[in-house]
Amino acid sequence: MYDDETPKPSTTRRIIIFDTTLRDGEQSPGCSMNLQEKLEVAHALAQLGVDVIEAGFPIASPGDFEAVKAIAQEIRGPVICGLARCREADIDRAWEALRGAESPRIHVFLATSAIHREHKLRMTKEQIIELAVAGVRRAAKYCSNVEFSPEDAARTEIDFLCQVVEAAIDAGATTVNIPDTVGYAVPSQMYRLIKTLRERVPNIDKAVISVHCHDDLGMAVANSLAAIQAGAGQVECTINGIGERAGNCALEEIVMALRVRQDVFHADTGVVSQRLVPTSRLVAGITGMVVQRNKAIVGQNAFAHEAGIHQDGILKEPRTYEIMRPEDVGFSRSDLVLGKHSGRAALAARAKALGYELTPEQLDRVFQEFKILADKKKEVYDGDLAALIEQQTRVVPDTWTLESYSLTVGTQRVPEVTMTLRRADNEVRTVTLSAGDGPVDAVFLAIEKLTGISVACRDFHVHSVTVGKDALGEVQVQVEYNGDIYRGRGVSTDSLEASAKAFLNAINRILAKNHQPEKATAVKPAG
Repeated sequence: MYDDETPKPSTTRRIIIFDTTLRDGEQSPGCSMNLQEKLEVAHALAQLGVDVIEAGFPIASPGDFEAVKAIAQEIRGPVICGLARCREADIDRAWEALRGAESPRIHVFLATSAIHREHKLRMTKEQIIELAVAGVRRAAKYCSNVEFSPEDAARTEIDFLCQVVEAAIDAGATTVNIPDTVGYAVPSQMYRLIKTLRERVPNIDKAVISVHCHDDLGMAVANSLAAIQAGAGQVECTINGIGERAGNCALEEIVMALRVRQDVFHADTGVVSQRLVPTSRLVAGITGMVVQRNKAIVGQNAFAHEAGIHQDGILKEPRTYEIMRPEDVGFSRSDLVLGKHSGRAALAARAKALGYELTPEQLDRVFQEFKILADKKKEVYDGDLAALIEQQTRVVPDTWTLESYSLTVGTQRVPEVTMTLRRADNEVRTVTLSAGDGPVDAVFLAIEKLTGISVACRDFHVHSVTVGKDALGEVQVQVEYNGDIYRGRGVSTDSLEASAKAFLNAINRILAKNHQPEKATAVKPAG
């Protein structure tokens, strides 16, 4: 990546990790989070050791404002950042949300590319510079840590981009972020872009150069690494690479690329890499965005070996086929971790080793479910335990829980289901009905009848958590209710039971958000 005239650094640089999972990541369709979920992710990010948490876009909605405000007041350690357009109302609202933060940052942005100037903003270059300067100055009146982003920088004329960046720094920007907003850049282009800014912007030494790369062409991580080689000091990224369209630069990939290949990049981060897998699982569970098995660093197959030659090499010397240790990113080498005779202390210790901090109440719930699972399975794997923990530590209250179900199905016959649910006030309701196009549809219809909540199922996904015929099945659903999308998640060795739990989880989210009593259809006791 370096050209012949670029000196190779002799020391390791510290790269700032700016996590935007809660802002850009949440903007990914289907990834919206409620306040408690955002707080849970924010705590995990702080434990992960990120430098900056972009908590949201305060003026976007009352919910976003409250989330940024709560994170600013509660999270200590990382800088807490709020996004704002170069508008007075946006910036004022951002500061109102951030003022309780230990280390606040206001991040202002304004599009600069020709296509955005002409078709979106309908402004001249002079107007863009004037508005950018005014926005940065207003933000700088509130706090000394101000970031400016010329949106769509990768498609902005280089002469104009240099002018805007110089003006923003003169106005008080301490970080200038160069976004590849639509994932158009390639690594060689991104390298030249950052190198040119360093050479042609006279006051560039007064600000940190940041990059924010999208993955539309699958090069977000590569472009971010190229920017680092050219001198960028901050990378904006998300857990699991979630985000608008094809997503963002994946945090876990940029962190481990720098750590494993320090001989090339001469840079590192302050991220606690052992927490990458637990944080990945947390975000996947909350957002419903399943991590693909072959995902780099955190995927289920990232350290799996099936080929005989590979297995032979791994047994003799792991480094033959593994460039990093699974323990370094939060995986465990042990497959079998616990059994039905294991006690509460062993469970708590294993959960902690996997990166989960459980309250006594959470541990009690997980332990009860673990004992049930251990009676069903001969072997309990880390993946099983992680799924149980994530299922039992969700912040949505269980208005309805599954007591029991029975199902009769067959070829060319309508399924018949009998289901019993228990409400939080201990009321028990049972229904028997013959309906549905299949067993899953029948289960969902029974739940709708018992709870009185009718929804449209938009997505249904089932996969095994671990291996074997007795593996836990994890089901994730997306349902639509009154125009809003809600996610649900359930796990069980019985895929139909997991489906019922996932659907109920979505129903409980609806009830928690709407605070409305259920108007269930009158049902008679079975029998």
